[in-house]
Amino acid sequence: MDASLEEIARRADVGVATLYRNFPTRDDLVRALYDIAIAELFAVREEIKTAPTAWAGLVLYTERLAEWLVADPSLPPILKRMAVIDPTARPSVEFESHILSLVAQAKKDGDLRSDVDSMDLAVVITMIGSLGTLGGGYTGQWRRQLSLVLDGLRSPEKARPKLPGRPLSVKEFQATVHGLTRRSKRAARGARAAG
Repeated sequence: MDASLEEIARRADVGVATLYRNFPTRDDLVRALYDIAIAELFAVREEIKTAPTAWAGLVLYTERLAEWLVADPSLPPILKRMAVIDPTARPSVEFESHILSLVAQAKKDGDLRSDVDSMDLAVVITMIGSLGTLGGGYTGQWRRQLSLVLDGLRSPEKARPKLPGRPLSVKEFQATVHGLTRRSKRAARGARAAG
């Protein structure tokens, strides 16, 4: 979000004039990116609607949206900026009502804890999606972490599925959180030795 339009043009391998001709302001570019994101969201909605059970639909919802955020960590800043540009833009209202009905049905079916609501799911998606900003080891870890959280959302009477993947080692976790790679560790050691 903070990159200059000139930098965006350079990375997109287009001229600055071309960028400004198509997107005269940063907000025009944000709006276009937002429209693309919403179209992707609505494509997921159709997939969720065909899930065999309400619980399966909620799992699909959390998986697809978390995956979407992990794959493109620029989405949250785009969504935040769009809320400032146009606070009335709420194309996801119809999507939200479907999620509310899935939550109600999953509770009725005994699959979802009775004290969970749709905003809990939105927070879970945001938390898991934020792992994309860490890159590295967490890019492949989000499904495992989501499975842990979904397990906590299930009704206590339901069977717990096996977790996907493996946990990170302490070193992998530290490297991911602190952004340390072998190369950066060697460079830091070299700088300390030279200093």
